[in-house]
Amino acid sequence: MLAYPQIDPVAISLGPLQIHWYGLMYLVGIGGAWWLASRRLKSFDSTWTKETLSDLVFWVALGVMAGGRLGYILFYDLQSYLENPLLVLQVWKGGMSFHGGLLGVLLAVWWFARRTDKRFFELMDFVAPLVPIGLGAGRIGNFINAELWGKATDVPWAMIFPTDPLQLARHPSQLYQFALEGVALFIILWLYSSKPRPTMAVSGLFGVCYGAFRFFVEFFREPDAHIGYLAFGWLTMGQLLSLPMILIGAALMVWAYRNEGAKRETVS
Repeated sequence: MLAYPQIDPVAISLGPLQIHWYGLMYLVGIGGAWWLASRRLKSFDSTWTKETLSDLVFWVALGVMAGGRLGYILFYDLQSYLENPLLVLQVWKGGMSFHGGLLGVLLAVWWFARRTDKRFFELMDFVAPLVPIGLGAGRIGNFINAELWGKATDVPWAMIFPTDPLQLARHPSQLYQFALEGVALFIILWLYSSKPRPTMAVSGLFGVCYGAFRFFVEFFREPDAHIGYLAFGWLTMGQLLSLPMILIGAALMVWAYRNEGAKRETVS
């Protein structure tokens, strides 16, 4: 068994002002996404300025924050927030939903596409390879917060988290998600999108890979105590929300390549 590293969730304390690692991870994700996007900006659209890109990053980040918070409230803990609405402001304690954040991003990209005369999926294909940076940073934030830990296990790398009332050795599922949703997903999408692909293909691959990775990790992650398993005695909320991503992502890839094939036949 590995010892859980005792990391203070508060990174910087200036009197009454406290800056939490969880919040800093969002800044890392947003900053990393902006830097990577700037490297590919000219190949995406040579007419775009850095100011245009900054606007896109701002609106996407806003979609992540608003959608992630609202998604968590709706999908995972609506009753608690109805009883105490001020919990909405306590983002340093966690409580963000990826699937809600994804919906926020979709709305932000749709709105920005209308402003810039871009097609929705053109922008989504550009944005999708940037997302794993934020996902990976967010999972590190979960680990530092000692939240969203895994099921009890006897694997050699199990950890006892200080927030666990039962003090059981558990899977460090946050690190599993960091490795898959952050590192592996970034490598797959970055390499795949480095060559020209049919419109929608990159977005589709993101949906398939993220959905599959999340579905897999949920087998090792402890379900939320107030929700538990929702179907068949083993399906969690995360898995139920990820299944549509896999199906829609696969459909987008099939559609993208069929359209590409039809265009080639028309030209020939």
